Amino acid sequence: MKENALSFFCGILFAFGLGVSGMTQPGRVTAFLDFFGAWDPSLLFVMVGAILVYFIGYRLVTKRSKPLLSEAFHLPKRSEVDRPLVLGSALFGTGWGLAGFCPGPALTSMISLHREPLIFSGSMLAGMLLFAIRKSRGKMTLFGITIGMILV
Repeated sequence: MKENALSFFCGILFAFGLGVSGMTQPGRVTAFLDFFGAWDPSLLFVMVGAILVYFIGYRLVTKRSKPLLSEAFHLPKRSEVDRPLVLGSALFGTGWGLAGFCPGPALTSMISLHREPLIFSGSMLAGMLLFAIRKSRGKMTLFGITIGMILV
């Protein structure tokens, strides 16, 4: 229960930070990507701030013998760059650049009940479901990735 409560609190804190920084506004993201027009560097400052907090926090936390609410650290085991990682990254970046949303801000923006975050989040969930279905059948193909990209 403590672990779930802490996760919920961290999610609320993250959502609050997204809202305060203006990162729930797709226009901020698309303006950040508009290098030769009305470029808005605010996303860069948010990213650098997040990286700095993570950099310091990670080093402090991993010096402990174990986390506060778990028996062991659960860190990724894989470090190789493979085709699914590259394709997934490209798909994520394409969707982010076109829609101006990535999953965190889109879910946070759903509280506004505006059409765009609801459509984006619904499409994202549909793409995730399609991926899970195709992967469970052992047929994760370029077709499945393309359909997921169209949905998102």
